[in-house]
This record gives sequence, C-alpha cells and structure tokens, in this order.
Amino acid sequence: MKMGTALIYDEEMTKYKLLWVDPVCKIEVPERLIVSYEALVKSGLADRCVSIPVREATDAEILLAHSEEYLEAVKKTPFMHLEELMTFTQKYGDVYFHPNIYHCAKLAVGATLQLVDNVMTGKVRNGMALVRPPGHHSQSSAANGFCVFNNVAIAAQYAKKHHKAKRVLIVDWDVHHGQGVQYCFEDDPSVLYFSWHRYEHQSFWPNLKESDFDSVGSGKGAGFNVNVPWNKVGMGNSDYLAVFFHVLLPVAYEFSPDLVFICAGFDSAIGDPEGHMSATPDIFAHLTHLLMNLADGKVCAVLEGGYNLTSLAQSVCQTVQTLLGDPAPRPAQLGGACESALESIHSARSIHKKYWSCLQHAAAPFPEEPSSKNRRPAQQGGSQGPEGDAGGDAQREEEKVEEKEEEEIVWPEPLRRVAPSLRSALLLPDAVECPDGCARFSPAHGPGPLERARLRKSYLKESEDEASVTLLYNLTALLGQMEKNEIRNGLALVPDVSMAATLLTSASLSKRVLLVWMGEGPVPSQIIEDEKTLVVHINSMEPHEAQSKYYIPIPLKKGCGDTAGVMQAVLGLLLPLGYQYEPGLVLLARLPGYQVEGGLWQQLTCLLQGLALGHTLVLLQENETAPVGITASCLLGNAALSLGPLVAPGPEDVGSFERLRLRLQTDWPLLQTTAPEKRRNKMDC
Repeated sequence: MKMGTALIYDEEMTKYKLLWVDPVCKIEVPERLIVSYEALVKSGLADRCVSIPVREATDAEILLAHSEEYLEAVKKTPFMHLEELMTFTQKYGDVYFHPNIYHCAKLAVGATLQLVDNVMTGKVRNGMALVRPPGHHSQSSAANGFCVFNNVAIAAQYAKKHHKAKRVLIVDWDVHHGQGVQYCFEDDPSVLYFSWHRYEHQSFWPNLKESDFDSVGSGKGAGFNVNVPWNKVGMGNSDYLAVFFHVLLPVAYEFSPDLVFICAGFDSAIGDPEGHMSATPDIFAHLTHLLMNLADGKVCAVLEGGYNLTSLAQSVCQTVQTLLGDPAPRPAQLGGACESALESIHSARSIHKKYWSCLQHAAAPFPEEPSSKNRRPAQQGGSQGPEGDAGGDAQREEEKVEEKEEEEIVWPEPLRRVAPSLRSALLLPDAVECPDGCARFSPAHGPGPLERARLRKSYLKESEDEASVTLLYNLTALLGQMEKNEIRNGLALVPDVSMAATLLTSASLSKRVLLVWMGEGPVPSQIIEDEKTLVVHINSMEPHEAQSKYYIPIPLKKGCGDTAGVMQAVLGLLLPLGYQYEPGLVLLARLPGYQVEGGLWQQLTCLLQGLALGHTLVLLQENETAPVGITASCLLGNAALSLGPLVAPGPEDVGSFERLRLRLQTDWPLLQTTAPEKRRNKMDC
C-alpha cells in the first residue's frame, strides 16, 4: 500500500472536563480520548501510523462554518469564573464549557485540518483524528451536544476552498443526528451528507423533525442530504451493512466524491449508554473498508461520540487497522436487516429515487405510519436553553434512570487481526514481468509422480505437456499457502480459466468458496453442483432462472461496458450475497475476451477483499496480460481508480437486477430493502 495512514492526537485535548453536576453531560469525559489512544499504542497500531502534529485553527478557518458573533462569544470563556461559565452554557443545549475548552476546540479543528492537508496533498493516503470536543452537533451560532466548533463541517469547507475539492462525502455513523453538519450544507450540492441515527419517531435527542428520512436538503442541495433514522434500538451488524449496500454506497458511487469524511461516532457500537445498539466493534472495519475505494482512497475519519470506554477503544482500533490496510475480520452470522431497519431503508430509498438514478426502481413510498403523526414538535436548531428544552432533558434523565437498571452488556473482544507476512503472490509465465511490490510465486518443490498422475487424469488432456501439470500443481500450492494465512491474496495467469477454477474449488479446504464468474462462458457443471461454492455469474448472455440457491446469474443487457449497471449489480447484489455467505476464499475469474473498464475492474477487486480475511485469488487468461498491473495494484492495497460521477444505469439492467433481488431475498435476506408486510409482488416502476 502506497503512502501511509495518519494518526493525529494531542494529550492537550484531554485537559478539560465538566466542573459541575449535569446528568446529561457527565458522560463526555477526558478518558474517552485517553483510552482510544492507549488502545492504539498497546496494539502497536499507533507505531504503524504517521504521526502528525496538532495545531490550533485560525479565526478565518473557524469562520468557514461559524458566525463571527459566536466565535467572539466563545473566545471569552477562558476568562470566565465558574458561575459565568454555567450561565454561558445555559444559552445552548446539552453542552458544557470550561476555561480550557476554547483552546481544545481550536486544536480539534486544527487537527482535522492537518489531516485534510496531508491527505489531499498525498503525504498520507488516509487517516484518523482523535479529537475532543466533538463537532457534528455544533451550528453556525450555537454550541450543542458536547460540540463547540463543527470540526468536519469546517474541514469540508476548507477542502473545497484550499484543495479545490469539488465533491465531498460526509458519512456520519454516530448514533445521534449531526444536525449541525446538515444545516451547514443543506442547500449545497457539492457536499453529500449521510447520517444514520437513533430517532424513534422524533422522541430521541435532538428531537428534530429535520432528522427524519424526508429531510433531503433544499434548493440546489435537494437530494444531497440522506437521513436513515433508527426508530428502534438494538440495530446490529446486518442492519448497518444493509444500509450501506442499499442506500449509502449506490448514492456515494453515483456522486463520486473527491474526499470522504467519516464522522466517526462510536456510540453506535454495542454497550454504549446513549446508543443501545447491538453492532459489534468489528463491523466498523467493514464499514471503513467499503468507503476506502471512493475518492481514490482519500478518507479522513474524525472522532465524534462514544461513551462506553471499552467498545469505543475497540472500535477505534478496528477503524485504524483497516485504514492501515490489514484484512478485515470475518463478519460472522449475518442475516437480513430487522423489520424496523428495513422500514427506514425503504423510506430513504423511496424519498431519494427522484434524485439518484441508482434508486430509480425503488418501491414507491408507503402511507405514513399512524405512530409518526404524533411526533414531538421540532426544535429550532436543536440549541434551546433550559426552558425551551425542559421536556427533552426530563425525558433523557428518565431514560438514563431506566438504563442504569439494565444488565451490563457483555460481548466478545474482537479477534486479533493477523496480516500474512506476504501480501500478494503472482503465478506468471516467465515472459510476464512481475509488478513491483508483488512476489513471483514458486513452491518449495514440484509435484511428485502420484500428484502428477492425479492432476493429469482429472484436469488435463493426454496431449498437454508436463508444464501444464506443473502449473496446476503451483496453483494448488498457492491456494494452500493462502489458506494457511501465509499469503493474503494472489493472481494467476492460466491457459484455461474454467479448468483452473474447477481445480481450485475442488482443492480448497474452505467449507464455503465465493466464485465471481465474469464473462459469457458457462460455469463448469462440477462447480455448480458443488454446494460449497456460491457462484455469482456477471454478464451472462440471457436472463434465466437460477438453477440452484448457489448459482446466481446476473444478466447485463447493455453488457460489461455499462459501468453504472455493473456497479449497481456489485453493490446491491454481489456484496450482500458475499457478506451473508461468509466465504473462506474468494475466486475472481475473468474469462477470455471479457472487456471491462479498468477502474470498474479495480473496484470489484478491491471491494471483494473485505471478505474471507482478504483471501482473494484472481484468475486471468494467460494471453490477456493487460489487467495484471491494475489488478496487482489493488491486491497490494492501493485504492481503485475513481469511476467519476455515474450516469443512469441501463433501465433493462436495473429492472432485471430488481426482479432478481426480489426473487432471491427469501434465501438471502441481506438483499431485502423492504419490510416483509410491505413487500411488493411486482417491482414498482
């Protein structure tokens, strides 16, 4: 992987705390930052990162997202006595001030801008800023929700102004709605803001109507604000992945950002007293991986919430380790999203279908639920003082009393993620040059007489020479070292892709193999009949019913040249299938003559490496050497080329995908986008 991963942290940002009794604010403590950084040090991840010093933000930088009047008011807080600080705090909602908080808030913004500078200039590939106070609730003229200055909103404006970023994606996975970010960009089509958040039909803080799915932005920014409200607690790994596959990623790829920010709030992880969600820390490795091929890999994660110190530290480590390029853990026992999550997914897809071509075949909206008609009145800006928000504070305190009575939640510590000593091994003819960074694979010894006889009898014609036997043996040897985790991934140029795939699926020790078959040729019958292999056949000639649960043809009427159509198939069909199947090995087979745009091929290669601990083996026809370099680049961990803003997929392809998804979702519930009782028998066109 080229360049490195930045880690920005300064102990100075721990040097403020709550100075009076406040049941709401007491969870925002210096230890949040301390345990996160200590976990990175203890795990060895901090030493692998590029350390970048923190600086204070300037007034001009803060004014990119805040009013001068508000900035001047905050500037006075270092000189206030305790009583004055308490009075000043009461102007705003769910926040506290300290004599050192203005200094720390300037450092938090400055740290975020340092990250942007280093990522956008190519000094590092990506990175994470561990900052405090958080930022995504802060508004132009108001502190709110523990936030003083809006770190990410300022940074997005800064990236546009100083680094000429034309399109910025902000992914807010904090459990609270980042209304401050939404307000900043609600009429700006150059910033796509996505947020999922605990909402419960407006009964959860910040209790805003504009946090619901139908708040899509205004004016030229209509469609560039995507909210997925959680109306129940307990959302888990499957729910989070389903939202990524069916809402965020299709829209993000169509948008094609130049830079990705993550408002990395880990109160959406299990055990958090605010979120009450069930997603385990390892899921953040996958969410991070799925974002890392957007914007040529330019990803800036910035810490927001997270109040269970154990799950916070674990989740930070999972995120940073993925940014470093280590293989993601295996996502165990995924099913479909729960009914409440599906209702939210359906609502978001429905309301945005007129703005995004990737969602144009989403089902029409359903009538509003009766329970949603009795929502609490919206707060203006989410920043009222004590009188204006008394009901909300009372409700939150009542909730906290109830939460104390609950049993402590226990979850297993994430498994150690071990990267093989060799990342990429290539099996190439002598005449083909091995790309830099990869190793040319050669086993320690050749096949013995019995192995030669077996390979020749099972896979070769009598006329084929001994070199063919040796090649097949080398393939199985490469597979064996991958399955022992001695090699992470590989690429092989072979005389016959079909024969090689048949050999590898048979030889694999894994109970589950995912074979992605790219091209017009038929999949060998031995593979289809072997139910340990899930075959996803992209670009098959004619649509037809799947012969079994484990053979899924995805027809493309317009062919593989339709980049938008292929990406829609990959994001909405292939990835949900692959994640739910949980393979131990991924085979990506490209048949002779299959023409595909280079960036699209790279995206596919990169995205699949989130599965099977990164154990991906790519098979190419030996006389088609052109894709070797770009494939090897992805196997080495470099980001895929940006596809640029995508045009509308071919309507025949999209209709075909949607019908296929509806047919398959009973067996593969991670394909579902609609709650069961509301599912349509026919696609709404």
